[in-house]
Amino acid sequence: MAIAQRAVERDPTLVEAPPVAYGSSGEHQDFPGTLSIGQEAIELLLVELGRSALHTFALVVVVSVHGGNRAPLARAVDRLASEGRPVHGWSPTWGAGQGGDLHAGRTETSLMLAIAPERVHLERAEAGDLRPPAVLLPRLRASGVRPVSSNGVLGDPAGADAAEGNRLLTRAAEELIGAVERLRQASRPSVDAQGVATLGRGNLR
Repeated sequence: MAIAQRAVERDPTLVEAPPVAYGSSGEHQDFPGTLSIGQEAIELLLVELGRSALHTFALVVVVSVHGGNRAPLARAVDRLASEGRPVHGWSPTWGAGQGGDLHAGRTETSLMLAIAPERVHLERAEAGDLRPPAVLLPRLRASGVRPVSSNGVLGDPAGADAAEGNRLLTRAAEELIGAVERLRQASRPSVDAQGVATLGRGNLR
C-alpha cells in the first residue's frame, strides 16, 4: 500500500485500488494468528479482479511484496495474458543485495519504522537465520518458516531505521512508476514501414 500510495502521489495518472488483505501465507501457519487463503484462492481472486478492473482501466499492475504470492500471481498473470488482458505483476527489488534479509530483517523493519512505527518494538528485535536466500528458499518451500527459524526472522533487524525505510519506499515507488511507463510504451500503437499499426507486448514479472 505504501509503495502504491507514493507512486500515485508522484504520478496522478495512476489509480490505487483497495488492497487485497489476504494471500497465500501457509509457510507462516505454525505461528499463531496467521490467516492464509492459499495459492489456488489467491490465483482465482487475482484473475477475477483483473478481468473486472479492465472494464474500466486500460492497464492493471498488481503490486506484490509477499514471496508466498509470487507463484499464484505469476499463474494469474499468465492466464490473463492468454486471454489477451494487460494485467502484469510487479515486485520491488529493495535495491537487491540485502543478503538473507527475507523476513523481519533490516529491510522490513526499516520499512515498518517508516510506515507504522507504533507496530515496531525494537527492544524485542533479534536476528534469525542468516543464511542466504539461495539456501533458505528451498527449505522454506519444503517445511515453512518455523523449522528454519524458530523466531520467524530471516535476517537481522540490527541497524534498521525509519530514514532507511523511507529511502527504500521512495526508490520502490520510482521503480514502479518506471515499470508502468514501460508497459504503457509497449502497449501504444506503432506504425511499421508499410504503415500498418501494431501493438507492442509488455512482459513484466
